Amino acid sequence: MKGTRNKGKKWASLLLAGTLAAGTLIGCSQQNNGADNGVAPAASPDTAPTNGGSGETAPLKLSIMLPIFKTNYPKDDSPVAAELEKSTNTDIHFEWVPNASYVDKFNITLASGKLPTIMYVPDVKSPSFVNAAKSGAFWELGGYLKDYPNLSGANPVILNNSTIEGKNYGIYRGRALGRNGVYYRKDWLDNVGLTVPETIDDFYNMLKAFKEKDPDKNGQADTYGLVLVKWTGQWSSGFDNIKLWFGAPNKWGEMDGKLVPEHMTPEYLEALKFMKKLYDEKLINQDFAIMDSAKWTDPLVNNQAGVIIDVIDGAARVDDKIHAALAAEGKDQPDQHFMDVFSGVKDAEGVLHTLPTSGFAGMLAVPKSSVKTEEELKRVLAFIDQLNAPELQTMLGYGLEGKHHTIEEDSVVMSKDTVLLESEVEGLNQMLTFIPEDRSKKVKQTPLRLKQTELQKENEKYIVTNPAEPFISQVYTEKGAQLDNILNDARIKFIVGQLDEAGFAAAIELWKKNGGDDLIKEMNELYAASK
Repeated sequence: MKGTRNKGKKWASLLLAGTLAAGTLIGCSQQNNGADNGVAPAASPDTAPTNGGSGETAPLKLSIMLPIFKTNYPKDDSPVAAELEKSTNTDIHFEWVPNASYVDKFNITLASGKLPTIMYVPDVKSPSFVNAAKSGAFWELGGYLKDYPNLSGANPVILNNSTIEGKNYGIYRGRALGRNGVYYRKDWLDNVGLTVPETIDDFYNMLKAFKEKDPDKNGQADTYGLVLVKWTGQWSSGFDNIKLWFGAPNKWGEMDGKLVPEHMTPEYLEALKFMKKLYDEKLINQDFAIMDSAKWTDPLVNNQAGVIIDVIDGAARVDDKIHAALAAEGKDQPDQHFMDVFSGVKDAEGVLHTLPTSGFAGMLAVPKSSVKTEEELKRVLAFIDQLNAPELQTMLGYGLEGKHHTIEEDSVVMSKDTVLLESEVEGLNQMLTFIPEDRSKKVKQTPLRLKQTELQKENEKYIVTNPAEPFISQVYTEKGAQLDNILNDARIKFIVGQLDEAGFAAAIELWKKNGGDDLIKEMNELYAASK
């Protein structure tokens, strides 16, 4: 099995080129603000209605559906939202959806026909969105981007990666290619006397020590190793990374010149067995299949668990929360980093494999049922374009200067009031596309944050690409949801011990009979045509 490490090189180069131009971090983009921030209005008088003939452009009414990773979130009249409306001449209603259930809500909303003005699309290639886009439910935006100062700088490679049959039905949210990895409690690793894992056995031993060797030194057996949640990436970015450590491909791999789905490789099964071992030994949380991602980092902050496999820039955010919690108790150690990061561990041949992003994390789409005319569309695009101004990038990431953060030596220093930040700031950066790039002010570049950035670049050398990334499958469009459900259900049941190997093999046969064989045939036809 070559996976995608060799034959997928042309896609790797495309993804890398795209990401170098638009790579950015989902949770670390922001900036300063004020009533007069130099941002142009959301629409010009010739494209927008005026207010009672007074010559003033009426505010653009917007409803925006976005994921939220916390149980608390900014309300429509919160200070940052109010300043955003003032800066962009808009009247915004936010439709916040818990991230763990966003895909379900997205599909329900699509089916209802009652769509917001701007809708975050988590998976551009999902059957529900592909069907809706091809049936004319969303505006095709590719031809409009050139007319906007920021959106015109969209990376053409990432635009291509986010197309459906060559058409852009949304505006991508740029991300770094080598963003995935492992972050962990550095103080715990020091306390149990281990070094950073280099092999799968090392990783297992770290998780085991985090459960059995009292890493928080409280004298109680109340800790475990790895936190997994219901939503992490697609099914589980934890597992999606771990399977690569065993040599499995990234979704599709090549064997004897043909594409093979990842779950039909022996390496994938070995990775599942490893996950089952972690579950059986209680080295991962036993409720991983239902745990809300809004609570994902809580166990690390609360001294319950020590490791998360996800985007490595999460490490600094967790580190900040630990410091905030300690500061509230008067016990902070401001010069110490409690978190650290590493890319992953090496396979049996001593080779490191990392999980890449596609250069973007979903996109913002504009439904035709909500935005009925081209004039309205242009106002909406002008708003999205404005969000890429440095001032607004900073504000939507870090809030208002003097209330949510201060500026020291041109760096952002965040408030330690986590409740305030959750209720007024966090989540608003989900509407940022970072086109042409992340131009916000940054928090102070601590050693941990510098290491995260360096590691993301280093990870690009070891990515396992998916050779089928650009393909749109008609079979998957029609049957993808059913096929994914079969695999997801079988995967979880195998890990928790409700299916043995024979049962998992039977689930794969069910997958094949319900359209999987047709999918494999179609993907190989698309692959052959692309060479």
